[in-house]
Amino acid sequence: MDTRAESRTSTRRLARAAVLGVLPALAGCAGGAPSALDPAGTGAGRVADLWWVLFWISTAVFAEVMLVLAWALVFRRRRDARVRHGQPLRFVTIAGAGIPLVVLVTVYALGLRDLAALGDGPGPRATTIEVTGHKWWWEVRVAGVAGATANELHIPVGEKVRIRLRTADVLHSFWVPQLMPKTDLIAGEVRETWLRAERAGTYRGQCAEYCGTQHAHMALLVVAEARSDFDAWRARLGAPAAQPQTDAQRRGQQTFAQGTCAGCHAIRGTEAAGRVGPDLSDVGSRWSIGAGAVPNDGGHLGGWIANSQTVKPGNYMPPQPVDAERLLDLIAYLQSLK
Repeated sequence: MDTRAESRTSTRRLARAAVLGVLPALAGCAGGAPSALDPAGTGAGRVADLWWVLFWISTAVFAEVMLVLAWALVFRRRRDARVRHGQPLRFVTIAGAGIPLVVLVTVYALGLRDLAALGDGPGPRATTIEVTGHKWWWEVRVAGVAGATANELHIPVGEKVRIRLRTADVLHSFWVPQLMPKTDLIAGEVRETWLRAERAGTYRGQCAEYCGTQHAHMALLVVAEARSDFDAWRARLGAPAAQPQTDAQRRGQQTFAQGTCAGCHAIRGTEAAGRVGPDLSDVGSRWSIGAGAVPNDGGHLGGWIANSQTVKPGNYMPPQPVDAERLLDLIAYLQSLK
C-alpha cells in the first residue's frame, strides 16, 4: 500500500471511530424519557448548565487532539518533511500547564458556585413533603397532614418545596432529572433536598440507586401546579376517601374490608389501616400501578389484585384469592377512590 492510500485508510478509521462515538449519545437523547438536559427546575438548571460547560470543553479538547493527530499522520508521511526546532519549553508551559490550569480553576469555581446555590434551601415556612422509599414504591406525606399517597407528589409551581427523605429498608436514591440532582436515602438518616419547578407540568422521577429486583419499576410522578390546585390536593390528602356510590362499589368495599387487603393497606375513613403496602385512599386517580410498572386501568388493576407477581415479580404482595364476580366489584370500588 502506498503512502497516500495508507493515509486515506487512517483518516477513514478516525472518521468511523468518531461517528461510532457520537451515535450512542444521540440515541440516548431519543424517546420520551425525562432528560436532565431539559431542565424545568432551578436545581436541574444548575446541573445542566455545568454539564454543557464540561461538554464544550471536552469537545474542544477532542477536536484539537484529532487535528493534531491528523496533522502528525500527514506530516509523518511526507518524504521531504523537516523537523523544525522551536521553543518546546514555552509550548509545554502554555499548552500543557497554563491552559489546563485556567480550565480547571474555572470549572472548579463554577462547581463551587452551583454547590452553594443548591445548598440554599427553602425557608422555615416552606411546604415540607416527606418521602419514604420502600421496596419498591414511594410513600408520600405532607407535613401536618394525616393522610398519605404513593408514587405521586404535588408541588406549587414557582416555589421552593422542602423534601425530607427516609428509607424503610435498603439504600434508595431520589431523582427527578428535570427538577433536581440526586439525593440518596440512607438507613437511619433523614436527608433533605428541595424542588422548585419553573413551569407547570408533570415530571417523572426514578430511584437512581440499585435497590433490588424491581429497582427499574420504582418510579414516581411530580405534578407542578398552581398554588390553589396544590392546596386542593393537600386537602384531599387529609380527607376521608370517597364513599361508594353504586351497589357494585359497596360490594367491593365489603370485599376489601373482609378480605386480606385491609391487613396491608389503608383507606382513610374506613377500618382498613394497614401500613405494609401503600395507602389506597386515592388509588383510582394515580398515574400507574406498581410505581410505574403498568397503566392504572381496570384490566391491569384486576391482574395486579389477582396475582401481582406476574406484573412485578418479587414485590411483597401475594396473590389474592378473589373470585371473578367479587373481583369486578373490588375493581369498581378501588377505581372510585379519587
